[in-house]
Amino acid sequence: MKQLLILSGKGGTGKTTLSSAFIYLSRARAYADCDVDAPNLHLINRKMGTPETSNFYGLSKAKIDQSKCNWCDICMENCRFNAIVFENNHYKVDSLACEGCSLCVELCPLQAIESIPTVTGELMLYRSPESIFSTAQLKTGSGNSGKLVSEVKKRMKEAAPEETTLAIIDGSPGIGCPVIASLSGVDTVLFVAEPSLSGISDLERVVKTARNFQLSCAVCINKFDLNPERAREIEAYCSREDIPCVGRIPFDAAVNRAINQGLCISQVPGPAQAAIETVYQNITRLMELAS
Repeated sequence: MKQLLILSGKGGTGKTTLSSAFIYLSRARAYADCDVDAPNLHLINRKMGTPETSNFYGLSKAKIDQSKCNWCDICMENCRFNAIVFENNHYKVDSLACEGCSLCVELCPLQAIESIPTVTGELMLYRSPESIFSTAQLKTGSGNSGKLVSEVKKRMKEAAPEETTLAIIDGSPGIGCPVIASLSGVDTVLFVAEPSLSGISDLERVVKTARNFQLSCAVCINKFDLNPERAREIEAYCSREDIPCVGRIPFDAAVNRAINQGLCISQVPGPAQAAIETVYQNITRLMELAS
């Protein structure tokens, strides 16, 4: 099973819209949403019904046993994250501030503090007779998004039907931990760029990040006709860096209408639909050559 990861250097470039179109065009048997901070690929999968859910335990966080504590203040004095506070005549741990370093556990002379596994997210696996869809939601204020992304991909791979040839993965924007976890183990990365000054800068950063994994890469330009000059700059950058530019997608008002109706853009006729089909054909051809 080959894995195609779709990334963007910034949010709002159309990454998820393109991912949903590729899922539709490929009739994907397995796909995942690795944007665990703000997943929304499930919005086009409402017909898949209720998912199988399970808690994800990320960081272990400190918990103080009040019956053992003698208020020596050592834990609060040494917590560099200011996660231990004194309230209502006892010490307590601010779970949002605690980073799970366990220094307080080691320093407590009375062993009144222990590290407790904490739920930091929820994993969801949708199943249908035709396909499986893996996603997750990181709990507000929690860390370990990279580990959660790795678990999303693992569940997708394990649950994928044996005859699956291509898996589509919608990644996170930017270059942080979720993106790095998304990059591990995939075959090809498609970057969705927008023709703006910040779009070019962000594209360069995410390409540099992906190249550390020595992956096959390609770029497509979304809404290229809003700024043809910047679009040409992106193509020139791709040429200099020897990265295939697999297509240009024009601005199309039908895209917003499709999203508002919970539809995939490939279900709505228009110039964007035709351009996305060309991008899909080019990227699948590239993946065959890169195999």
